[in-house]
Amino acid sequence: MRKIISIASWTVGIIVGFVLVLVASIVVDRAMAVGKVDNMTNTIIPNGTNPAVRAYVSKPDGEGPFPVVIMVHEWWGLKEEIIGKADELAKDGYVVIAPDVMRGNTTSWIPTAIYQVSSTPTTQIDSDIDSVLQWATNQSFVDRNRIAIMGFCFGGGTALRYGIQTPAIKATAIFYGSAITDPAILKSLNGPVLGIFGADDTMIPVSEVAALEAGLTAAGIPNEITIYEGEGHAFITSVEEIKKGGNQGKAWQQLRTFLASSFSAQGYTRVRPVALTQQNAIQQVWNVDRLVHLYVCNQATARSAFRDQ
Repeated sequence: MRKIISIASWTVGIIVGFVLVLVASIVVDRAMAVGKVDNMTNTIIPNGTNPAVRAYVSKPDGEGPFPVVIMVHEWWGLKEEIIGKADELAKDGYVVIAPDVMRGNTTSWIPTAIYQVSSTPTTQIDSDIDSVLQWATNQSFVDRNRIAIMGFCFGGGTALRYGIQTPAIKATAIFYGSAITDPAILKSLNGPVLGIFGADDTMIPVSEVAALEAGLTAAGIPNEITIYEGEGHAFITSVEEIKKGGNQGKAWQQLRTFLASSFSAQGYTRVRPVALTQQNAIQQVWNVDRLVHLYVCNQATARSAFRDQ
């Protein structure tokens, strides 16, 4: 009996010690990130009684008015890779706004990323993006009738949720983000949807992507959902890698074509067949990646109260 108690005590001690180390690592990581977002951003956006939203804004030369793309970062927070993508997309004639929706927190440490996504209310995130949208529509160089939102991973799910509840959003692009599949909810979208996913994504199974496409189609929302064979989660990395071509380059070009078509006088027209196939694709597998997606990213979407529904 004493041996069992001793083993149990050691086990509890190890678990408690691990948790304390993990918590300490998050505290240290967040402390080391202080000031990083300030150095990456170039615009401070008023946010009512809440803390101002820091954002990186990239715009074309000239007076405009230009269409707007709000680009939401991954669960890491705002990082240089997003800044690079904003600058690259702005070359096509868009005002690209990349807001910091983690309010000064940025990381490369997965436990910190999980903590900040799971502890940041979606109502706060949506309110911050509301302020970004309001700021954008008040700028003389912005075409307020042509506004899109896009995002990567956590930002992809955020973009879809925000597009659903915001009539001013005329196009939505999701890069491997959490899916909302209920046609009754999706019908509130006010424009077409682009979805980019990887066939080997262990976080988002093909079945979830197929349900997204089916829901959009049932809701009457024009959509272009593509699964890239041989690619996992978050396969679009930096502008440098995009320029090398391959699937990263193809997906980026698909985004460019989608936005150009969505903002054209003729309106959105799907210009390529949907590559939605389950051949050689990973089906729903219960692993750590899948559980993180289900209980962190998906729950962040589930916690949201859709406005005007």
